[in-house]
Amino acid sequence: MKDFLLIFRTDYNVIQQRSEAQAQANMKQWMDWLGDISSKNKLIDRGNRLDNSGRMVKPNDVVTNGPYSDIKESIGGYSLIKADNYEDAVAMAKGCPVLTTGGNVEVREIVTM
Repeated sequence: MKDFLLIFRTDYNVIQQRSEAQAQANMKQWMDWLGDISSKNKLIDRGNRLDNSGRMVKPNDVVTNGPYSDIKESIGGYSLIKADNYEDAVAMAKGCPVLTTGGNVEVREIVTM
């Protein structure tokens, strides 16, 4: 088995426009999806949601605010899973609730150093 990082990208404007009932229904979808992966013993870390603010560290000691408001999609969170290969990891990612709101999932294999 290999370890994979799932990176969830979404438009924060879509999230902010949801009603409380929609937000709770979406959270249930996330818990159900992660619960299914966990029940197969393939969830390493459910991860966390990321705040929509941050800092960008650049060469020459330059630090700026980020992510930038003019970027439509931002990284909203992550999870760590185990899978036999990319196809297995992608199959799990296809059930991610972020896809129902126009977001996407980046699937990356973790290479141990």
